Amino acid sequence: MPDLLDEATGKATERLKAQVQRLFGHSLHIRHVDAGSCNACESEIKLLMNPYYDIQRLGIFFTTSPRHPVTRAMEDPLRQTYEAMPDPRLVVAVGACACSGGIFGPSAFSRGGVAEVLPVDVFISGCPPSPLTLIHGLLLAVGRAEQRMHGPTTHVRSGRPLQMLTPGSGEKERQ
Repeated sequence: MPDLLDEATGKATERLKAQVQRLFGHSLHIRHVDAGSCNACESEIKLLMNPYYDIQRLGIFFTTSPRHPVTRAMEDPLRQTYEAMPDPRLVVAVGACACSGGIFGPSAFSRGGVAEVLPVDVFISGCPPSPLTLIHGLLLAVGRAEQRMHGPTTHVRSGRPLQMLTPGSGEKERQ
């Protein structure tokens, strides 16, 4: 069967696989938490596990829970999930709702984006972001983990995004 991914995507996925194996031993387990969304991003996340994208071949798996099980009702469970995660903890905000609150924004029922509750390492915008954008965001997150594990010992984190992915980002740099 011919490889369906283009050369650039193939190189990025192989780089991600090598980094995951080097940093995490054999695999990276991701705890996906939907703290309030329209579920479009969840549909795209599920596509990552289909035979076309197959991120499991890269050593990346979605797990049901690290140990325990953003709307205001999900704020405490989200924090509990974060606290249950082993180091290095990585938070990736996926989609417009997770990045900024989307069309709902902060309100009596919503805190807005995930960064209002947890420190976010990578923001992946879009409504919903494509599976390839999600893979690129995971590559950035794994790079962030490598910085924490092997980089400088200073830990600086602000409420501002460290990386923001948007459709078409980086096009000017490539020209």
